[in-house]
Amino acid sequence: MARPKANLPDSAAIKALVDAQGRLPVRVTPGARTEQIEVGEGVLAVKLRAKPQDGAANTALIRIVAKAIGCAPSEVDLLRGATGRDKLLRIPNE
Repeated sequence: MARPKANLPDSAAIKALVDAQGRLPVRVTPGARTEQIEVGEGVLAVKLRAKPQDGAANTALIRIVAKAIGCAPSEVDLLRGATGRDKLLRIPNE
């Protein structure tokens, strides 16, 4: 059985949450059944299949956010929240 594709919102909706310094607040739910991104009030809610072990969820988070905004995963940095659900990412400015 094939995995369903991640449900990704429009990149403009995600970039609207980014502040002037390029920081994006994220709330992560690891170990979810499906991967999806939802734009909430002031925060990006991301559900990941990856478990929060050995940084797998952080790697998956960076990968899916980079795909959603249309940049390389190497351009997205985890600034804060390596071990918590609330994280702060830096994304590239256009």
